[in-house]
Amino acid sequence: MKTGDTGTYLPAVFLYSIHSEFFEISAVFIVIDSWKNEGNFAPEQLNIITMKKIFSLFISAIVSISLIACGNDEPKPEIPSGDNTEVPENSKILVAYFSWGGTTRRMAQQIAEQTGGTLFEIEPVVPYPAEYTPCTEVALKERDTDARPAIKNAVEDMDSYDIVFIGCPVWWHTAPMIISTFTESYDLKDKIVVPFCTYASTYRDETLWKIVDLTPESTHLAGLGLTSGSVNSSNIATWLKNINVVKE
Repeated sequence: MKTGDTGTYLPAVFLYSIHSEFFEISAVFIVIDSWKNEGNFAPEQLNIITMKKIFSLFISAIVSISLIACGNDEPKPEIPSGDNTEVPENSKILVAYFSWGGTTRRMAQQIAEQTGGTLFEIEPVVPYPAEYTPCTEVALKERDTDARPAIKNAVEDMDSYDIVFIGCPVWWHTAPMIISTFTESYDLKDKIVVPFCTYASTYRDETLWKIVDLTPESTHLAGLGLTSGSVNSSNIATWLKNINVVKE
């Protein structure tokens, strides 16, 4: 591009960068000044050097993008199917969940209604901000510091339950840290744990797997993740039938 009356040419090139966590592409202008022909280079030499710089920057950008793409090509962990798990008859069921906007609460209520399970809402001692952006900031800080937010309530007689559903929304690509607090507060090694979650568009499997990962000594049945619009009795009934956990 040309700058006004000076006659100086300022070549510009777009470089693209990919943020791996969000997979967002952003364009960045790189502007190379021609030093305004102040005697450092003749115009012909300047054009050659400038084009070499542009080409070098372009190649660097392509290589960086390729490396990022390769780095994100790791296989996702397989979610336990629970096909070989035998569900005891007349099992006592707990449906524990954390919900911020209400979607996970709706899903938990449907599960409890169809299984006859006891609902338990995981409530933080310090409530999360009601507004979206401040809440995301708190959630990100908790994730990055591996925090354990305190829970203000407790399950009565956890030992009496055979099956524990654990559910939450997807927060920053995984389960909220308060789920870690919950799973570490009880001995779940002799129980069947069933993960569930609600999500906007992605990271469903990662969140279900996180709940499995937090309960390594438990037996697991196949989990379910639903978007807000797909939380309904039909979808949940089909899932509960497939994992053989239904109210008599």
